[in-house]
Amino acid sequence: MADASAQAWRCTVCGYVHRGGVPPESCPVCGASGSEFEPHAEPTPARPAAAVTRWRCTVCGYIHDGPEPPDECPLCGAAREQFEPVADEPPPSAAAGSDARVVILGSGIAGLAAAEGLRGVAPDARIVLISKEPTLPYYRLNLTRYLAGEITRGDLPVHSEDWYHEQRIELRQGIEATQLDLDARTVELRDGERLPFDRLVLATGAHPFVPPIPGADRDGVVSLRTIEDADLILDAVGSGRRCLCIGGGLLGLETAGGLAHRGADVTVLESHGSLMPSQLDPRAGALLAAHLGKIGVKLCSAVHVRELTGDRRVAGVALEEGGSVAGELVILATGVRSSTHLARQAGLTVKKGVVVDQCLCTSHPSVLAAGDIAEHLGVLYGNWSVAQSQGGIAGRNAAGLAMEFGGVPRSHTLKVLGIEAFSIGQFLPLDGSYRVFAVEADGTYQSFVFRDGLLVGANLLGTAALAGVLKKAIESKTDFSGLLASHPSATQVAESLAATA
Repeated sequence: MADASAQAWRCTVCGYVHRGGVPPESCPVCGASGSEFEPHAEPTPARPAAAVTRWRCTVCGYIHDGPEPPDECPLCGAAREQFEPVADEPPPSAAAGSDARVVILGSGIAGLAAAEGLRGVAPDARIVLISKEPTLPYYRLNLTRYLAGEITRGDLPVHSEDWYHEQRIELRQGIEATQLDLDARTVELRDGERLPFDRLVLATGAHPFVPPIPGADRDGVVSLRTIEDADLILDAVGSGRRCLCIGGGLLGLETAGGLAHRGADVTVLESHGSLMPSQLDPRAGALLAAHLGKIGVKLCSAVHVRELTGDRRVAGVALEEGGSVAGELVILATGVRSSTHLARQAGLTVKKGVVVDQCLCTSHPSVLAAGDIAEHLGVLYGNWSVAQSQGGIAGRNAAGLAMEFGGVPRSHTLKVLGIEAFSIGQFLPLDGSYRVFAVEADGTYQSFVFRDGLLVGANLLGTAALAGVLKKAIESKTDFSGLLASHPSATQVAESLAATA
């Protein structure tokens, strides 16, 4: 167990920050056990010199106003002794009231988690969830499974329509916000309606990035972001057209795999020499490429698209390196960009995303942001689980709490084409000062990178069994000098790491 004298603890699963002498028994945001908490580097806020007028519950984050802490926390039941004084902070806006009106823009996982988190701590809050899409909020991650025919359209929604009525969440579907008036605290909708709010949660997510390729506006060129996109792709593939996926990242590969599962003729075009270079080293990328061939997907790597050819409808791709690839359906899987236009127009601080603080508040005290739109300490995570965690924290804070998000370890745990993959840290050695131990066995690949006796990075494919062990070894800076001095084999290194679990 880490040093019990630490005053701040971060959940390594979701990033929630707990303040107190010891970590909580479980994370109030994601449910992780207390063993998943680590000391947080940020110091506890200094005690105010003036008379204390605000107190924070160290168990759940509830803020109490008054010269003394309450005898018991009204949210979690913690005793008076579990409250600590709060340093000079701006008082909460009117949204801290139990009947506050909170508008949430965006019904992806961040927006939905915000509504769930808010309702959990504020039973009387008036919650309006604005969805640009006409459908019930759904698992966006499952769109590629829908393409593959593994699930139906009806399996995509997270909750039934009745659930929103039961939770008294006003879900407004197929509606787009066009302007934010932060002085008047209103959201203007496309039809001219103005929605008042006490607190606003921005969870508008991201939109597909369409690179400036000539011909990208031709018919038959699509991105996969919504259910409607998936339906368009299925309609096109159903007519027997050849499909090209531009981009060999997770989305491009999952899309290609899903369509190949339906019997489509699919080719992936990737500009890098190996697949998923941000998550996999070249050997792992090569093993994944071999798997692509086994499931019927062709791969053209280290190629660059010069133009999408055709007349009104796309007919194929012309390459910078010469030659072309025919295809009547082109799917752009070339990344996303945060949907920040409303925030910029409203005058909020925006860089790569909407800049937020530790409580996920923006530069306006009544506006929070979570998910793919939120930039925290310079980081845009673009990660489903992080968006869910941030949404839960932002929703609770919209009720007047002061929960903190401390960031999460920069690692990637995912499943691509049914294969588990994991990467963390500096998994690509930068020079000769790094030592790499890689082992392949039973269809799995494991690579461990050390420097100066410390594990600094790792890459796994086909198994993620050691993911937790590797995270803790890197974050705790465990010294492996003794092991490395014995000139171990890669198998011995893997066994030694496994023994530390």
